[in-house]
Amino acid sequence: MAEVLVLVELDPTGSGVRKTTLEALTAARALGEPSAVVVGAPGSAAAAHDALAEYGAAKVYVAESEEIDSYLVAPKAEVLAQLVASVSPAAVVIPSSAEGKEVAGRLAVKTGSGFLTDVTEIAPDGTATQVAFAGATIVHSKVTVGTPIYTVRGNSVTPEPAPAAAAEEPVAVTLSDAAKLTRVVDRVVEQKSSRPELTEASIVVSGGRGVASAENFAIIEALADSLGAAVGASRAAVDSGYYPHTFQVGQTGKTVSPQLYIAVGISGAIQHRAGMQTSKTIVAINKDPEAPIFELADFGVVGDLNTVVPQATEQITARR
Repeated sequence: MAEVLVLVELDPTGSGVRKTTLEALTAARALGEPSAVVVGAPGSAAAAHDALAEYGAAKVYVAESEEIDSYLVAPKAEVLAQLVASVSPAAVVIPSSAEGKEVAGRLAVKTGSGFLTDVTEIAPDGTATQVAFAGATIVHSKVTVGTPIYTVRGNSVTPEPAPAAAAEEPVAVTLSDAAKLTRVVDRVVEQKSSRPELTEASIVVSGGRGVASAENFAIIEALADSLGAAVGASRAAVDSGYYPHTFQVGQTGKTVSPQLYIAVGISGAIQHRAGMQTSKTIVAINKDPEAPIFELADFGVVGDLNTVVPQATEQITARR
């Protein structure tokens, strides 16, 4: 079976891998046998091993050194280029994060290969599916030059376990001078709340323009906390200054696909729908019965969010 390289996106806390890696491993299985590539500081592969084995990595190429972790993305692209030259994989699959896209672009240049970004599905023949114009257009593309490189859009593939050996194979790290031009001089750990990370949460509660103010987002946060959920916001809410941009869900924000998505005071513009329409169950709360969000929702509540949401929070809290 053909080998497919999958770049591992490590959890910044050092506790393992991000969900995006499991999605990439799952997508890669359509093309052949996934081999995970861990590029990072010593100990990174050990922390990630169990998850990589559970989700189908037959091999784990381990490229660890303090030197790699001292620079930005260029070393990762060089390690992948070395592996492409030595093992001749059928394809390379990378999570479609900001860093992943940069690594993929650099790798495409180094290997003379074509690359497709933000793919939502990969067929066995290598044809990739991409979503354009906020979901209005579906594009099918295929790489015709070199080793196909794909970046998989977050939350577009459901991770599926497929236990494999995950046999570790060390990779000698040899970096060019060009890969060392930008050095990391300091790292600051972002302060995290007790809520789950937005793109990996199983429940998301999002507020829109209908919340009416930054102060009123306390209602959204209270409902989220009662459910153990992450908090999101529409672009209208973010642009109005109600909530930080890092929590924006939509075409120009983050893509989420939780088990439960609760849209509060969100009209349902196509740009927002593009970032949450693959959610398993969607509940909409809006005072306008004609709001487009109701076309997408599995359950809808027509009413004033200032009344409905606190009552829902009270009932949920009472049952815990």
